[in-house]
Amino acid sequence: MTTEPSADAAGPRPRRRRLPLWLVAAVVVVALPATGLLPAPDARDLLVRTGPVLVFLLAITVIAELCAGAGLFDAVAARAARLARGRRLVLWGLVVLLATASTIVLSLDTTAVLVTPVVLALARRTGTRPLPLALTVLALANTASLLLPVSNLTNLLAAHRFGTGYVGVMWAPALAVLAVTVLVLLVLHGRDLRGRFTLAGAGPTPPDRLLLRLTASVVGLLAVAFALELPVAPTALAGAAVLALATWSRRVRPLVPVREMLPWRSALVVAALFVLVETWHAHGLGDLLATVAGTGAGPGDLAQLAATGVGAANLVNNLPAFLALLPAAGESVDRLATLLVAVNAGPLITPWASLATVLWWQQYRRHAFEHGPPPAWHVVRQGLVLAPLAVAAGVAVVAFG
Repeated sequence: MTTEPSADAAGPRPRRRRLPLWLVAAVVVVALPATGLLPAPDARDLLVRTGPVLVFLLAITVIAELCAGAGLFDAVAARAARLARGRRLVLWGLVVLLATASTIVLSLDTTAVLVTPVVLALARRTGTRPLPLALTVLALANTASLLLPVSNLTNLLAAHRFGTGYVGVMWAPALAVLAVTVLVLLVLHGRDLRGRFTLAGAGPTPPDRLLLRLTASVVGLLAVAFALELPVAPTALAGAAVLALATWSRRVRPLVPVREMLPWRSALVVAALFVLVETWHAHGLGDLLATVAGTGAGPGDLAQLAATGVGAANLVNNLPAFLALLPAAGESVDRLATLLVAVNAGPLITPWASLATVLWWQQYRRHAFEHGPPPAWHVVRQGLVLAPLAVAAGVAVVAFG
């Protein structure tokens, strides 16, 4: 008599391999237009509107990685630690400036990926509790992303709809959101920012000081170009080319392999979101959302649209929420500005509310290993307090400004 081996004796079952998300995204991008579910004219219009945005996403990521490889973020953090002169509250204020500048010029995802580990290392050097500094970066990666078109992909998608120029409309609500953010963060974390610190160690040394100075100059020029609202895709491509050539000529090895520098997987996922939402709009999604988001431009109507945007961003994600609600903004500049305030400053509550928030969670787990993962309640609590106040401030400026 023979007996079959038990499941335990046969060893562990092989784990099922999941399809990578980028592969699913590639199928969506190809299949929906090919099958006609996304009509050809709509597909062509979508390509014209979003193609430059995807090119910018690729180029700005390369710029950010080359800045990190040149030691720019480390150098700024080290300078901040020296300028603080042992005062923990001043150090926090300089972290606010670093995260804000990074978000405005290099986008919110850059801040989440590259500024978060720098700030955590700074916390270790200064003996500062890391979570308040990291939560500050998380908040500003989202709420500081309103000032320039390049600060957030949502801004890039909307910029052409502002007849008088994006910055001319958005600077006031952007500053209102930023001011409320800083004030709320100070109230929430002020207790941990008291006292003085002593710097431990000399900090990281830049691989090449000439490359560091050149990189800082290029970033400064990019900031000016973006503020002047020059075409973002060619501007970012030019900046990436200059930094790549400088890095190669100075024989500095990037922090990540060149083949991994282009975020093509993320670009595919973003493209799939574009195609999916455009397909839904082709089949009547806009009419459904208009009943929820309203249509007017009065203060109550703007508040209704903002609440819908914040809820959708935290329920799903801010990028598909913006794409879905964009037609509900109509031709009204005030409604468009309100929607941007909601989906940029509002996705602070759930871990998936924005790509920057997802990336921040990953970076915190990776670099704050001695402290464990971020306590979820602290993140949610900050979002529950900050998101409504920041969004309300921005919408108030749009409605009454």
